[in-house]
Amino acid sequence: MDKSALIDAIRQNIGHVLIGKPEQVDLMLLALLAKGHVLVEDVPGVGKTTLAAAFAKSLDLDFQRIQFTPDVLPSDITGYSTLAIDSGIQTFHPGPVMTHIVLADEINRCSPKTQSSLLEVMEERQVTVDGKTHPVPEPFMVLATQNPIEFAGTYPLPESQMDRFLLQINLGYPDQKEEVHILSHHLKPVRVEQLSAVASRKDIEALQQETDDINVLGPVLEYIAKIAQKTREHEAIALGMSPRASIALMRAARARACMLGRSFVLPDDVRHLAVPCLLHRLVFRSDSLRQDLDNRQILLELIHKVPVPAVS
Repeated sequence: MDKSALIDAIRQNIGHVLIGKPEQVDLMLLALLAKGHVLVEDVPGVGKTTLAAAFAKSLDLDFQRIQFTPDVLPSDITGYSTLAIDSGIQTFHPGPVMTHIVLADEINRCSPKTQSSLLEVMEERQVTVDGKTHPVPEPFMVLATQNPIEFAGTYPLPESQMDRFLLQINLGYPDQKEEVHILSHHLKPVRVEQLSAVASRKDIEALQQETDDINVLGPVLEYIAKIAQKTREHEAIALGMSPRASIALMRAARARACMLGRSFVLPDDVRHLAVPCLLHRLVFRSDSLRQDLDNRQILLELIHKVPVPAVS
């Protein structure tokens, strides 16, 4: 199966259980190709968990779901070690992160201490328990869902955690036509558990390798660096892009070029992904003089002021 047919097969498979949302599905695929992690944030009931679970079921990879609650401990996620008293042998009992696809459901319902247990594995693709390091299998991806922080019983994710998500996706409410389609679909629903995998581990690794080979020319690198600098200088932004954010934007742009069948990145790839890649990483000032604009508008305005380079 060629690349285009494979991507279409994943889209269609997810479409059996999730009505609409083609842009969000494409962003999930893009993050997979870029070896990144995704945070899906929205109000309850719009399909966050369905999207993440259907995406994982469409891939022939090992999958674990962690339901985050206030009583979940870090060892419940990373695993733990036991020591046999008679032999002195230490045995590692792997946690649910030792898999290919991890669904961290409602991640902001657990304590910040437990949230932080994902920091190492998301960045370095390994967990350290009792001084011993254990690599996770490849490919590896964390799909996290969270409710808006205004909802009761939630804890805001720290900036260091947010910075490790390649993209943040918002689903939003369906329009009237989509909602009618959803209701019709649920007369005889197809459940996520009924989905079959349409992409193998070998397929995914091949797509990731192709993404790694996408060329990024000097003017595009300078364009990303200028955007980063603007975020650090903007009067409405207290915490601008980190170097990790610049790298993430470049990786995401390479994945988009790959999905569109190009061997090189265009500035349009960068502009297209600026909001889902950067908005959740930036910290905006609450006393900003630009109260007439929301954070998304501020970022879009900033991006549009950066001159777009010509790439031949």
